[in-house]
Parts: sequence; C-alpha cells; structure tokens
Amino acid sequence: MSNTGIPLIVLVNDDGIQSPGLRALARAMMKLGEVLIVAPRDQQTSMGRAFAGSERIRAVDYRVNGKRVRAFAVSATPAIAVRNALLVYAERPPALLVSGINYGENVGNGITISGTVCAAIEAASMGVPALAVSQATPVHYHKSYSNSIDFHAAAHFAQLFARRILRRGMPRGAEIVNLNVPQGASKQTAWRWTRVSRNTYFRSLVREGKRKFLKGYELNLDREAPERDSDVRAVAIDYVVSVSPVTFDLTARVSAKEKARWEK
Repeated sequence: MSNTGIPLIVLVNDDGIQSPGLRALARAMMKLGEVLIVAPRDQQTSMGRAFAGSERIRAVDYRVNGKRVRAFAVSATPAIAVRNALLVYAERPPALLVSGINYGENVGNGITISGTVCAAIEAASMGVPALAVSQATPVHYHKSYSNSIDFHAAAHFAQLFARRILRRGMPRGAEIVNLNVPQGASKQTAWRWTRVSRNTYFRSLVREGKRKFLKGYELNLDREAPERDSDVRAVAIDYVVSVSPVTFDLTARVSAKEKARWEK
C-alpha cells in the first residue's frame, strides 16, 4: 500500500521503458518521493500528443539500485501512457509528473512534435504539475539506448526543479516546465529562464524519388538567428541549462489596432 505521506511522482518518457535516461530519472526522483513508471514499451520519439497504439499494458520488473519500482509498459504513445498512469495506476493524486530524460534537446518551435514535452502537456491538461527533461545529444543518438550519454547532470537538474515544484508549486502562469541540459553540462553549469524560440531547430529531411517521404531530420542552427532569451541560444550557443515555463495559451497577442486594420 502506498504511503500517503510521501509525494507520488509519475515518470514517463518517449524513448521507451528500457531507456537509460528513464532509469537515471527514476534514480533521481526516488530521493523525492514514491515513483510510479508508466512508459511506452518501444521507441515513440516525435509522437507529440498523439493518441495511437494498441494500449496493451504489462507490469515490468523494474529495479533501481536493487529497489523495486512499480512500472508498466504500454504499447502506445507517451500521451496514452500518461492517461493510463493518472487514470488507472496512480493510487492517489500525483504531486508531479516528470517526462524524460530524453535523448536529444527539445527546443524551438518544434517542441509540440516531442513525445517528451507532450507527455508533460497531457499531464498538465489533467491538472497535474509537469516537468519535461531533455539532454542535448548528437542527432544519431536520438533513437538509441546508448550508454555513451552521461545523464548525471540532467538527473541533477531534474531533481533540483522537481524539488522546487513539490515545495513551491509551479511558476505562476505556467502549466509545464521544459528543462533542457546542454552537452557537456555538469552539476555546476549555470541555468537561466528562457522562452521557446520561434526558430526551427530541427529540420525535416525529405528524400526525392518516385515518392517523396520523410527521412529523419537534421540540426538547423543559425548561430545568429536565435533570440537572446531563447531556449535555443541557451542550450546550443551559450551551453547553459534552459528552463522554459510553458502554457496552453497559444493565442497570438494581436493588438486592437491590428485587428481593426485586418477587418477593413
């Protein structure tokens, strides 16, 4: 039976339940509360907030430092994993959902493609405070379970900001905190508040032929383009940790004068 005096922290990701990034996150979150893991069975990168998959679910023997953690693998997307976690497997209201640690940064105007970020968005839509955590890596690692990636710094900052959310609540006006850790970061790396860049950080690749089809993506970084206060500049140029408060409000701030001009 769960200890109701301890905060329940739900973990999810988009890389799959066997990801070393998820295990590093679990190790960090176990120091803050009771951990429940409900994650996709397989790789679900770039699924966004999609509701797709068979939803077959099985319990997993998941151990961290020899301690067993309640864990379930879902044959579906991160958003569906979140809904199962919150509606089926959480024995009490979670204090926090943390998504990650993702192989690859989630910055710029493509964050809504990210299964990592959109898992957090799904949790927030259900009233649960949510933190998305990503570790910048070369593109060829994005769909790997490589042990070459060091998640210690990302786990440290995930724990730092998870603790703040548990103690202080979410930053007022934000539904999600999107945390990105640059390559080569350490526990001493500086962090800064950022906004989501309008720039396209990853550019889709299309192969030409009889049929045109998507074939992955590549880094699209113009070092002069990112806004000075943006997540892209923080992570990819200044190599500091990016902390972006994110909200559901996608409404453009169109002035009354501009509306009047447009209506003529």
